[in-house]
Amino acid sequence: MLCEVARHGSFSGAAVSLGYTQPAISRQIATLEAEVGAMLVRRVPKGAVLTDAGRLLVDRGESILARLEEAETELQALAGVRGGRLRLASFASAAASIIPPAIARFRERHPAVELSIVMLDPAYSLPQLVAGELDVALSHDAELGASAAPGAIEVVHLFDDPMYVAMPAGHPLADAPELDLASFATEPWMLATTRTCPDSRLFLRACHAAGFEPRIAFQHDDYSAMLGFVAAGVGVALIPDMAARGMRDDVVVRALDRPPPSRPILVVLPAGYRSPAAAAMLDILREIGEEWVAERPGLTANTASASR
Repeated sequence: MLCEVARHGSFSGAAVSLGYTQPAISRQIATLEAEVGAMLVRRVPKGAVLTDAGRLLVDRGESILARLEEAETELQALAGVRGGRLRLASFASAAASIIPPAIARFRERHPAVELSIVMLDPAYSLPQLVAGELDVALSHDAELGASAAPGAIEVVHLFDDPMYVAMPAGHPLADAPELDLASFATEPWMLATTRTCPDSRLFLRACHAAGFEPRIAFQHDDYSAMLGFVAAGVGVALIPDMAARGMRDDVVVRALDRPPPSRPILVVLPAGYRSPAAAAMLDILREIGEEWVAERPGLTANTASASR
């Protein structure tokens, strides 16, 4: 009110501007003077004149009001996904498949949002998400809920990622009419790191269900490196569809007659609050996920592919 009195040079002008009565403006200025302990406005025949204390307070007040207006504008931008930031974590095979088109689509629709991406396995991204260091995380851990405190996270299922067996070109089983996991019981296997990658737990359970303990020849969380060893004849591997698309020519990929469990592809968010930017990314990931599943190449158990 003091700033409006200064702007209009009178109590009546301030009252009209703010939609109050003139006595209401006078009472508020009197209350402010009592709080400050100094006279702020002198009444003169042509209106009102600020004292030195009044000018000092108006200068500071104008700056405060400008900052408040900036804050309101920024809050409105956040609500409309026209600003803010989004911190996203993805595991490696998602980062090589569905995340690039999701990022491109997000930046096209929401260019003002500051977007940052890190590659982390769920074992590392979940603690950071709960601690508030991430806004969204991609996971492929079916046991994710058991590793977080109750009510700490929200998990959204995108789709299931089937697992296939990869073997070197020319392998004796490459053209076998029937194929299951037990067919490879005596083979050396390439395996993801058991300590951090949930795919390894899925694989080991599938082998045990098939009645054998796999012989592990090589462990690595990079499917590209793993497939290089497969191509070199070091062993065979169970790989997800995300890693199988665009396969090298010296590797054969087969679906199994009794397929192992698919791994779930999940979006994880903090429980209780979803920023507009996080909600927008979730919508885009759902779109990309539907497109990814729709474009999945048909791969039957008795059809080998050397170019997936």
